[in-house]
Amino acid sequence: MCADEKPVQVDGWSRLVNKIRAQTPARLLTGRSGEAYRTGTQIDLRDAHAAARDAVRAEFSLSTDLPPSLVRDWHLFEVRSQASNKEEYLLRPHLGRCLNEDAREEILRACPKAADFQMVIGDGLSVTAVARQVPQLLPALGEGARLRAWTLGTIFAVRHCRVGILNEIGELLNPKVVVLLIGERPGLATAESLSAYMAYKPKNGDTDANRNVISNIHARGLIAAEATKRIFELADTMMKSETSGVLLLKSGNC
Repeated sequence: MCADEKPVQVDGWSRLVNKIRAQTPARLLTGRSGEAYRTGTQIDLRDAHAAARDAVRAEFSLSTDLPPSLVRDWHLFEVRSQASNKEEYLLRPHLGRCLNEDAREEILRACPKAADFQMVIGDGLSVTAVARQVPQLLPALGEGARLRAWTLGTIFAVRHCRVGILNEIGELLNPKVVVLLIGERPGLATAESLSAYMAYKPKNGDTDANRNVISNIHARGLIAAEATKRIFELADTMMKSETSGVLLLKSGNC
C-alpha cells in the first residue's frame, strides 16, 4: 500500500462490500486513488494476467503436471493432437480437434472399446487448471463409475487438445458417455478453472449442440465434490435417455 492510500475502514458500508466480495472472485468495488486503481489492485491485476499467460503458454506433461502416484495408479498415458506445438495449437484450432496417427494407434492398442464411461484429460487453454483440479476429480469419478457398476475405459491425456477431440475418441472407442476434463481459457479472476465436456456416443460431425458442459470447476467456483456430483447426475441422465446436448434438454430429463 502506498503512503497516500488509506486502509479500508470496517464500517457498515465496508462490511457490506466485504460480504459481496466473498461471493465472487470478481474485483468489485475495489476503490481507487484519484482516477487510477489502488497500488494493491494494480499489482494483483498484473499478477493475475501473468498467471493467465503462463497457464495458456505452458506445455503439458504427465510427468510434471500430475502426481506420479496418480499416473501410476490409473495407468495414464499421453498422446497428442495434430498440433505439433503450442504456437500452432493457438493459431490453428482445428488441429487440436484431431488426433495424430501415432495417437490413434496408441489409443486403439491400450484402450478397450465400448466402455460405459470414458474419461479423457485435455490440456486445453490452461495447463494450470489440469494440474490443480484433475488430481481431485479423477479418483472421485473413477469411484463413482465403480459404484454404478459401469465399465471404465482406460484414461489418457491429450496434449494440445480442443473440445472437438470428443468426436474422434467416440469414433475410435465407441464408448457410451465420454467426459473430457479440459482446461478453460483463463481470465483475470482465475487461471485454474476446468471444464467437464460430456457427450453420449460422440461421432464425427457432432457439434457443441450434441454436448453438455459443467464449467468453472475450481476452488472459488464449483468445487471438486460438487462437480463430481453434477457430472454423474448428467451421465446418469445420458445413459437413461441415450442422448446428450440439446436433445437431452428437449427430452425433459435434464
